[in-house]
Amino acid sequence: MRLHHHFRTGIQSAQTRRHGLSRARRFYTFRRKSTIMQQTHNTLDKSIREQSVTILNHHLAAAIDLHAQVKQAHWNVRGPGFLAIHELFDKTAEEVEKYSDMLAERAGNLGGTAQGTLPVVVGRSFMVPYPLGIADVDPHLFAVSAALAAFAQSAREAIDTTDEIGDKVTADLFTEIVRGLDQDLWFVESHLPPKTEESTRGAAKSAAKAPAKGRGR
Repeated sequence: MRLHHHFRTGIQSAQTRRHGLSRARRFYTFRRKSTIMQQTHNTLDKSIREQSVTILNHHLAAAIDLHAQVKQAHWNVRGPGFLAIHELFDKTAEEVEKYSDMLAERAGNLGGTAQGTLPVVVGRSFMVPYPLGIADVDPHLFAVSAALAAFAQSAREAIDTTDEIGDKVTADLFTEIVRGLDQDLWFVESHLPPKTEESTRGAAKSAAKAPAKGRGR
């Protein structure tokens, strides 16, 4: 039950971030106050660069968190198929680390400063905390899948936000990251028992119709 609760929580956390561009812009405008910009000959308007750097640092913190979460799974997974999953998580962590570098370097391209220290990550990451009390293969696969999906959802929103403010290059960077995350998620989920979206919806409806008795409080 804890496994499926965490998985649902991860997906729900991604869904709740679909707050629209206007709300996202208000958040990023607030964060711009802490954006440190360096002098540059980059011809993109400074206001646009500041907004993009804020968005990039927002996702850099989450990417560093995501990398640590996947490494947590890599270190602690146990059970049948251990070696393949152990290596898969290590490869996935390497890919996520590349995304972190892409985000940090783009912030520098724009005259900004990459902000990726641990205190910053703790304060800014939007990722759901990774469950520490799991060891079996499937729970880790579910948890890593949920984490990848949550980060990808926010990155998809960043594509639209950066494109709308006029920074198409940063929008393209987020597109590249999402493309990679979609593949990472596919690789991880492919190790889980196959289940169609229709069967998932059917199970959810059955659970919703089930009597409340025995479900706890």
